[in-house]
Amino acid sequence: MQAARSTMSALEAQAFSIDRLQRVERPIPTPGPGEILIRVRAASLNYRDLAILSGVYLPNLPLPYVPASDACGVVAETGEGVTRFAVDDRVMPCYIQGWRDGAPTAEQRQKRTLGAPLTGVLQEYVVVPAEDAVAAPPHLSDAEAATLPIAALTAWSCLLDGGIKVGSNVLVQGTGGVALFALQLAKVAGARVVALTSSNLKAEVLRKLGADAVINYKETPEWAGAVKEATQGRGADIILETTGSTIPQSLGALAFGGFIGVIGFVGGYETSLNIRQIIGPIARIQGISVGSRARFESLVAAMALHRIKPVIDSSYDLDHTADAFRHMQQGKHIGKIVVTL
Repeated sequence: MQAARSTMSALEAQAFSIDRLQRVERPIPTPGPGEILIRVRAASLNYRDLAILSGVYLPNLPLPYVPASDACGVVAETGEGVTRFAVDDRVMPCYIQGWRDGAPTAEQRQKRTLGAPLTGVLQEYVVVPAEDAVAAPPHLSDAEAATLPIAALTAWSCLLDGGIKVGSNVLVQGTGGVALFALQLAKVAGARVVALTSSNLKAEVLRKLGADAVINYKETPEWAGAVKEATQGRGADIILETTGSTIPQSLGALAFGGFIGVIGFVGGYETSLNIRQIIGPIARIQGISVGSRARFESLVAAMALHRIKPVIDSSYDLDHTADAFRHMQQGKHIGKIVVTL
């Protein structure tokens, strides 16, 4: 049953600023027919959350709003007709609500995402349709499971859309959540992984997770040739482009007929392209927008089968979420940043 109290703690952004995050009391929502009330136990941060909070990603978003989209919690109450979950089940809400399988609609992609424009998960309770949540893998803690809805699923979707198979060469950029999940998932699929990083410390983490080759992009800023060398001249069959502005270099590192999944924009929104780099190698470039519920469920099954665990950089409580965002802003984290509730 729902908690006896009628209000819950939530973290609101009163303005587009880390300094304007404020803990407030809000009414605990009530699940309607087909919905579940989730007691949030942990949430994780994505670069998207920081971009929104900075006012650069969705500048017209109405204020105040509750940030963040990824969470794990337990079902506290079920609405009428719910059979998919029961009270006390551990679940993760889907980032794009309503996208069950196949391709998403424009409306789902633009208007049905948690953490903006839908309310976020940095609050003690959230309500979602039962059909838009997935059971948490039993081998993961709440904090670990909270890292899956965007980062892990995005990595999984990119590898699947790229056609990963045994012997594929995969290139990952950095040590953020998507890159580290992609590295772990690619290795269990039998792929060879080349990783880019900026420091020897991060390089060691990548090697421990199974990276076959690591390239320091600060020491080798024009790294496309180094990727070709690390793959015996073939290039990367699948590239997870999380930087955005490095697409020209990714094209130079790409194998003939290879796939670039454009995931992030941490390096900026714009870049210049040589069109011949796309035509010549018959490159496939595709935007990756996380994944459907069905794909999420397949990811959870794969992670459970291979006992894959996320890399968690650090954990903060709700009152110190601003510090978590500042840590992300510094770009020194390795893996995921978690907030516990």
